Amino acid sequence: MPDDLFAAAVNDRLAGQAPLAARLRPRTLDEVVGQEHLLAPGRPLRALIEADRLSSVIFWGPPGTGKTTLAQLVAGATSRAFVPMSAVTAGVKDVREAVAEARRQLGEQGRGTILFLDEVHRFNRAQQDALLPSVEDGTLTLIGATTENPYFSVNAPLLSRSTLFRLEPLSPDALTTLVRRALQREGADAEPEAVALLVGLVDGDARAALTSLEVTLALTDSRAASRPGADTSGRVVTVADVEAARSTRALRYEEDDHYDVVSAFIKSIRGSDPDAGLYWLARMLAAGEDARFVARRLVILASEDVGMADPQALLVADAAARAVELVGLPEAQLNLAQAVVHLALAPKSNTVTAALGAAQADVAGQPVGQVPAHLRDAHYQGAARLGHGDGYRYPHDDPRGWVEQAYRPEHLEGRKYYQPSSHGAEPRRAEDWRRRRES
Repeated sequence: MPDDLFAAAVNDRLAGQAPLAARLRPRTLDEVVGQEHLLAPGRPLRALIEADRLSSVIFWGPPGTGKTTLAQLVAGATSRAFVPMSAVTAGVKDVREAVAEARRQLGEQGRGTILFLDEVHRFNRAQQDALLPSVEDGTLTLIGATTENPYFSVNAPLLSRSTLFRLEPLSPDALTTLVRRALQREGADAEPEAVALLVGLVDGDARAALTSLEVTLALTDSRAASRPGADTSGRVVTVADVEAARSTRALRYEEDDHYDVVSAFIKSIRGSDPDAGLYWLARMLAAGEDARFVARRLVILASEDVGMADPQALLVADAAARAVELVGLPEAQLNLAQAVVHLALAPKSNTVTAALGAAQADVAGQPVGQVPAHLRDAHYQGAARLGHGDGYRYPHDDPRGWVEQAYRPEHLEGRKYYQPSSHGAEPRRAEDWRRRRES
């Protein structure tokens, strides 16, 4: 009994000292804010949790969207043993011990085990492989939580044996509800503008919202306490309090964000929107993205999406990439910005990309064919006796600088790969090419 009383006292103290986000953690599914696509009445995840029929799952979503909360709600709802584990500190030895205990409970009591593995993406391939047999034979039901795209970070066999649930950033309405609930719990109020500002700062992250609110409330109390006859009861959070707490926010840029932001960057330039291109460039640089990576993407885009519509685009992108190496940041951000604007404003053509793809399809799907004899190397001794170079016509000997002759295996002559577009400088080049061939 004394030990139980001591443990209860410790838990009470910890609960009182815990961060606001921990104190406000939902205890039932109805208390969860957001994720209606998974947890509204009749939705799949809610039904599985309430029926205690959850099979192995991966919860994937940005920080602060409720992955750990959902796992704890599962722990409270299941009749199975629940083993929490963090991939940050656990190793293969811990996994094997959990598997052994799960087998013992299943054999002795007929009781299944759920293993909650937080930050599952931090397990390397070998560690994830250690889980696979137990998940496959049903010894363990796995709940994995990850902020990173599981298609990149979780072994394919493990992922194929799990149901993937994607958690979305909380909407402004959901975050407002959460912040108002926290204010009520803390016996405080806030100006509507202050709540809106706080919600707008956290990118759908509930934990960040509550952490920022906790800092803001401390600043509110400090401001009130500095006045004569201070009374912190009935405290009201102002816009100034939220602004003062803003320095605590760091720009979130996880691995998923890397891929998504780069995709938005490329698609904005391809879509000829220089303002959007500059926004995503600024966001990548602010998050510490490698400027050389950005420059490489611009060099690729110059050929992939601009191509012959503006042949100078590749030179501009290459110059920006060289400036990054020569000058470095922060100055080279101007060179990158110039390249972004140039490429966004340039006429677009993907004919080079399409032409290469068509040629590669023929290489992969057509008979290879021999190099025509007149095109073969004739510079080494004995080549002439083999007929190499026979019949080759040297274009510079013709006043037009061009001669008509076959340049591919016979069965591929006449196949068209390059189809010029009508954009930018390309029509003029294509017309010159057509006239030369017809002259």
